[in-house]
Amino acid sequence: MGVEVGGCVPLLQYLGTVGRVSRMIEIDGPFYRVSEPGFEMLIPRWEGQEPESAEEADATVTLPDGTRRYATFMTLDVVGRVMDRWKSTGENLGGRYFRCSDLIVIREPGFTSMIDAVRDMIATGEIDSTCSVLPPDGGQQHAD
Repeated sequence: MGVEVGGCVPLLQYLGTVGRVSRMIEIDGPFYRVSEPGFEMLIPRWEGQEPESAEEADATVTLPDGTRRYATFMTLDVVGRVMDRWKSTGENLGGRYFRCSDLIVIREPGFTSMIDAVRDMIATGEIDSTCSVLPPDGGQQHAD
């Protein structure tokens, strides 16, 4: 899949949708590592998950100043499926409402949608009110 560089195996590289920013998505142990000029994002590698079609993911977003934030991404379809499942389990009044901290709902699946959302939230300052701050890293990777 590529040559290992600094412990990371490059997965794919493509041009961004805004300007001509080159994005790199690498496999880094149990994570996908997304490197952008304004942030880095770690996404756990879930079985069957592909960057182009992922409908949901948890991520740790690290900003240039070292601040780390947590995000959960889901498509509208995933939210609907969870609410449907809750009808039978009784959770959240039998699926009558949905709640999830740090949730970012994306219209289209894939890491590209997630990356674009993070880039926009950083540019507008919305990341401060949307994604919780995580404690300093201390050398460990997260995105549980």
